[in-house]
Amino acid sequence: MHSVLQDFVRWLQDSAVATGVRTSAIYPYVQTLHFVGLSLWLGTNLIVDLRILGIGNRNRTAADISNSLFAWNWIAFCIVVTGGFLLFAATSTLYVVNPAFQFKLGLFVPLALTWHVVVQQRVRIWGRELETSVGAKLGAVLEIVLWLCVVSAAVEIPSY
Repeated sequence: MHSVLQDFVRWLQDSAVATGVRTSAIYPYVQTLHFVGLSLWLGTNLIVDLRILGIGNRNRTAADISNSLFAWNWIAFCIVVTGGFLLFAATSTLYVVNPAFQFKLGLFVPLALTWHVVVQQRVRIWGRELETSVGAKLGAVLEIVLWLCVVSAAVEIPSY
C-alpha cells in the first residue's frame, strides 16, 4: 500500500497541472485563493456556530442564518478543495510525509467535515428557536474546536 501511495503522489506531482502550479508564477495566487476560500468557509461556519451559542443577531434564528449562508458556505468549500488540491499536487511528495499534513488531512479534516455536516443538518432542529439547547451549544463548540485543530495543523506544515 505504501508504494502505491508513493507512486500516486509522484505521478500527481509530475503531472502537467502540478508542474505548472509549482514552476510558474501562479503558485502564490493559488495559495491566496485557497486562503480566501478557507476564510470565507470557516467564517460562514463560525457565524452559524456563534449564533447557536447565543452570540450574534438575536433577531434571527441559527436555522435562518444557516439557510442564508448555505450557498456561500459550499461555494467557499469548493474553492478550498480546488486550491488545496492544486497546492498539494504541486509538491505532493513533500506533503505526504509531513506529520502536520498527515494529522490535518488524515484526522482533523475528516472529523471536522463530518461534524460540520452533522451541525448543518441538526441546526434545522437546534436553531428553530432564538434560544438553543445545551446539546446544540456543545455541538457548536465541538465544531469550532475541530476547525481550530485543522488550522493549527495547517500552520505547522511549514515547520516540517
